[in-house]
Amino acid sequence: MSRVGVIGAGVMGGGVAQNLTTAGHEVVLIDVSKDVLDAAATRIRTELRASRLVGAGKDTIDADQALRAITFTTDYADLGDVSFVIENVTESWDIKQQVYPVLDTVCPAPCIFAANTSAIPITRLAALTNRAPQVLGIHFMNPVPRKPVVELIPGHHTSPQAVHTAQELLATMGKRAIVVNDSPGFVSNRVLMLTINEAAFLVHENVATAEQVDDVFTSCFGHTMGPLATADLIGLDTILRSIEVLHDSFNDSKYRPCPLLKKMVDAGLHGRKTQQGFFPYGPHGWED
Repeated sequence: MSRVGVIGAGVMGGGVAQNLTTAGHEVVLIDVSKDVLDAAATRIRTELRASRLVGAGKDTIDADQALRAITFTTDYADLGDVSFVIENVTESWDIKQQVYPVLDTVCPAPCIFAANTSAIPITRLAALTNRAPQVLGIHFMNPVPRKPVVELIPGHHTSPQAVHTAQELLATMGKRAIVVNDSPGFVSNRVLMLTINEAAFLVHENVATAEQVDDVFTSCFGHTMGPLATADLIGLDTILRSIEVLHDSFNDSKYRPCPLLKKMVDAGLHGRKTQQGFFPYGPHGWED
């Protein structure tokens, strides 16, 4: 499995592509514009150089070598010889449902599709294709190259062989897969999105500041990062879309999005990637 397609060159997709190249795979990285792809290349180069400087992974390949292993393209036809595809497009059903029929047409018949989604059910995505036994979910955590565990989600029709193949690929990337059943939000985001949303309500209702909320979790519970800093890392736009998917899927008021979260997203305060969320960040996404 030396050639892998990656759809979406944002923070998550770029991280997946970086992780794959350092694991020795060739990557076809697809997005809608050259500007997005150029930004992904710059981000990958910066991340790899930083990793080598701090000694995070002595076997990390040279940035130039990694980038030579990636085909940056806007053309889905370049997926004609891949054996595995990891889809990372925006967490929106309207956008995702346009991608899978195209993949189904251009990818080889044996190719497996993995959806890197936060909340959308895998069985629903598989229904967009003619290869439901070869569709599954892999929920990567951010930042992808540094997180050793993922959720692996078989859909209703996913074959054991597809799950096994995905586990083998993830092992080459240094990932351990926790296999969970298909349900909106899976395990991590059924819990995490509620926590983040309720933390946002605490700030919205002036119960506590963002700093105080996160201080409780880091100081009292020993969490490495509080829920609102975690939201900034993931991206508040992604958080909001995930909560909306859960609300629509379960029709349960406990998933009602916090008005403050909606307002921040409307204002373009998406967290680290925009340098401002619940906390301020510098140009490289580090907290000021």
